[in-house]
Amino acid sequence: MRDLNQQIIKFDYDQNFKDDDFYVSKSNQHIFNFLKIWPNWEKKFINISGENFSGKTHLINIFLKKFKGVKFEANLLNNKNLKEIKIYENIVVENIDKDIDEKLFYTLFNIIDQDNKYLVLTSIEPIVNIKFRLDDLKSRFKNFLLFNIEKPDDELMFALILKNLSDRQISLDKKLINYIIKRIERSYSNIFDFIYKIDKLSLKKKKSIDFKIIKEALGE
Repeated sequence: MRDLNQQIIKFDYDQNFKDDDFYVSKSNQHIFNFLKIWPNWEKKFINISGENFSGKTHLINIFLKKFKGVKFEANLLNNKNLKEIKIYENIVVENIDKDIDEKLFYTLFNIIDQDNKYLVLTSIEPIVNIKFRLDDLKSRFKNFLLFNIEKPDDELMFALILKNLSDRQISLDKKLINYIIKRIERSYSNIFDFIYKIDKLSLKKKKSIDFKIIKEALGE
């Protein structure tokens, strides 16, 4: 473990971490709360969209841990899976994009609808915005409840930076984290890329993370 002199931050965010370190904030609370009230949903077909690293899979795993079900990767879905879903009430398919087998998905929807099951799809952009070819499929997607994970607010950015630094056994002064939040692009993937970059610079220079390393990583 590296010899670091930064003070470990003590903060009162612990109450916002639910189920396996998922941090609930204004950016994702609407989805977290909705999944929690299953099976009392307005509709049984929902779509959760959000950029990479925004926590879609984390939310899904919490949901399945609590309410049980089965999960598939969209581009790996096959006819065998259509038989497997028979014993499950909750079906999750992750990472929907324009390259899916559209006829297979249409069949999946019909089976789930006929058996009165619940279907959750995740995607980077809302499924109604994806350019599918099959009109029947597009019509199906219009009947989904749509939820989008918003860009991280300051509170969530702080928590994500702190958590990812902690995972790397790095502590950082609060003023340095606030400095990063004010200057980094507000995106989940940028946060993860930035943490990787400052960790790499710190290792290369064999020194703890300070303003100089942070500024270098930011390109200032």
